[in-house]
Amino acid sequence: MQPRITLHCLAHAGAGVVSYRRWPELVGPGVEVVAHPLPGRDSRRREARVTDRAGLLADLLPGLLEAARRGPYALYGHSLGALVAYTLTRALTDAGAPAPLFLAVGACLPPHVASDLVAAADLPEEELLPYLEQLGSVPSGRSASPGGLWRRSVLPVLRDDLRLAGSLRDAALERESGGPVRCPVLVFGGRDDPLAAPESLGHWQQWAAGPIARHTVAGDHFFAGSAELPALVGQACREHAALEDAGAAGGAGEFGAAGEIGGARVVGGAGEIGGAGVVGGSGGGVVVGEIGAAGAVGGVR
Repeated sequence: MQPRITLHCLAHAGAGVVSYRRWPELVGPGVEVVAHPLPGRDSRRREARVTDRAGLLADLLPGLLEAARRGPYALYGHSLGALVAYTLTRALTDAGAPAPLFLAVGACLPPHVASDLVAAADLPEEELLPYLEQLGSVPSGRSASPGGLWRRSVLPVLRDDLRLAGSLRDAALERESGGPVRCPVLVFGGRDDPLAAPESLGHWQQWAAGPIARHTVAGDHFFAGSAELPALVGQACREHAALEDAGAAGGAGEFGAAGEIGGARVVGGAGEIGGAGVVGGSGGGVVVGEIGAAGAVGGVR
């Protein structure tokens, strides 16, 4: 039987979609994971990288529009991917597509909160590298030395991804292209994340038309590859789909009745998503969006 819910996953800066490699077996039943690498990495490494909102939408929106019309779907984006997922959610709504079950964002400050790392995109290497070292994104050894492989192949991708993040943040603040999304918003933070501390993530409420639900998971900025996160996101897919089905049958409001995600009721401005173990597993590999293929090395996640 074909999975009922499509979960579109957007990757972090500087690398590809390798962090979603184990998600199909960890999200649980009824969910198909589709990871979307951006141009300039993985099998798309020979394509020109996108550095602004217009280029991003030209690349990803047509495929997402088609998928949105086929059945229930949700989006999860990590770090830069969270801004990409937010931007796509807004653009899908503007294009008249069915709304996603939810938008889930991880390890990312909301667009109106200043980010020193994003602002550092065009700094000289000696000034940019300390920001990346703080996150643990600079490898040890010769590859990170001047002229080394990491500096030649990964650092330019990182710079362009930070430029893209800046463009998406700016667009989110514009009246025509920004503002709240009209679907539930789930927000995930790493307990030890130095870039997007969990206590700062409640500010995503400004970007949601309804209540948000927050959850703190174990780890630092690089928690997308953990077992805990896909289990929680997969459980949210099934529960939001059930709420939507119940709303369609009973005439519930736009976001349905207040539901439960992982055993904790979501109420008011910000709820909590309760802890859930790994449930079931559907096996198989990550489905990679239209043009890409899984795989990545290093980068800000």
